Amino acid sequence: MTPPSIALIDYNADRVTWQNQPTPEVYHCLQDDHSVSWLDVQGSPEVSVWTLIAQGCGLGDDAIERITRAQEFGTRAKLEEYPGVIVIMFRMVSCEGDRFRSQSVSLAIGAQWLISVQEQTDYDCFERVRDQLRHHHASLCRRGADYLAYALLDATIDSFFPVLEHYGERIAALEAQVITQPYPSTLQTIYQLRRELLELRRAVWPQRHVVNVLSRGGGEPIVGEMARAMLRDSYDRLMQVLETIETDRELSSGLMDIYLSALGQKTNEVMKTLTIISTIFIPLTFVAGIYGMNFNTERSPLNMPELNWFWGYPFCLAVMLIIASGSIVFFWRRGWFTNFSDLRDAPPADDSSSSSGQARQ
Repeated sequence: MTPPSIALIDYNADRVTWQNQPTPEVYHCLQDDHSVSWLDVQGSPEVSVWTLIAQGCGLGDDAIERITRAQEFGTRAKLEEYPGVIVIMFRMVSCEGDRFRSQSVSLAIGAQWLISVQEQTDYDCFERVRDQLRHHHASLCRRGADYLAYALLDATIDSFFPVLEHYGERIAALEAQVITQPYPSTLQTIYQLRRELLELRRAVWPQRHVVNVLSRGGGEPIVGEMARAMLRDSYDRLMQVLETIETDRELSSGLMDIYLSALGQKTNEVMKTLTIISTIFIPLTFVAGIYGMNFNTERSPLNMPELNWFWGYPFCLAVMLIIASGSIVFFWRRGWFTNFSDLRDAPPADDSSSSSGQARQ
C-alpha cells in the first residue's frame, strides 16, 4: 500500500512556505491568524496523524469520522456544517484508457485553514492551484481559505471537460463505425458507452447542489462574498458539464437508431443483390431445364428439333446470354446498380455528425 503524501502549504500576501511530510509540532500552527494553511493530504493517514490534525484545527470527532469514512467507502457529494468548520465531499474524475475513473475528495474548511483529503495518490487535479501558490499568485495568496476552497472546487470542475471531450470523440468515432460496420460488437460498445455516461452523471450531479448552496450563502461566515461570487460562476460551468453529459447520452441513444437503420440498409442491399442474381438466373435455369428434358425428335418433329441442329447448342447459349444481358440492362436503367455505389460512397454520416456538433454548441 502506498504511504500517504502530506504537504503543508502556508501562505499570505508576502510569503509562501512549503513543507512535505510535516512534523507533528507543525499541526498546532494551523490556526495562525497571519496566514492561510493548506494541509494537502493524498492517501489515508494513520489514526495518530488524524488526532494531531484534529487537535491543531479544532476538528470534532464527527467531522473526522465523516472524512475518513468518505475515503474508505466513497460517498456522494454533500456539504455538512459543524461549529466553525465546513466539510465538503465530492468526486474527482479523470480519463483512464477509454473509460473514466473517480475518487472521493473531502475538504474541511476553517477560518484560516483548509484540509484536502484525496482517496488516491496517483492522480489529482489540484496541481494548477499548487502552481499558483508556487508562483505566489496574487489573486490567491491575498485571500482566505474560502477562496482556496473555491479554487480547488473550480479545478475539479475543470477536470470534467477533458473527460467530456474524450467521450465526445468516442461518440463521433462510433457514429462512423455504426454507418460503415454495424456489427454486434458495435452494439455492445454503444451499451457500454451509455452505461459509462450514466455513471459519470451520477458522479457529477450531486456536486451541483454543493456548489449551489455555497454560492447562495451556505457556510457563512466562513465563506465570504468574494468566494460566493466566484462559486456562482463555477456553478454555471458545472451546469454546462451536466448539459454536455445529457447531450452525449441523447447522442448515444440516437446511435441505437442509426445502428438499426444502417443494419436494415445493409440487409436491404444484400436482399437487392440476391434478387438481381436470382432474377437473372431464373430464366436461364428455365431454358436449361427445358432443354435438359431430352425429348426424342424421331417420335415427333415438335420434340425440340433444334437438338439435332448443327448450331443448336450455340443458339441456346446465345439465347441465354441475350436474356441475361437484357436483365442486366433493365436493372441498370432502373438505377439499381447506381444505388449500390451511392450507398458506399455517400453514407448519411454527415447529417449525424453535424447534428452532434450543433448539439454540443
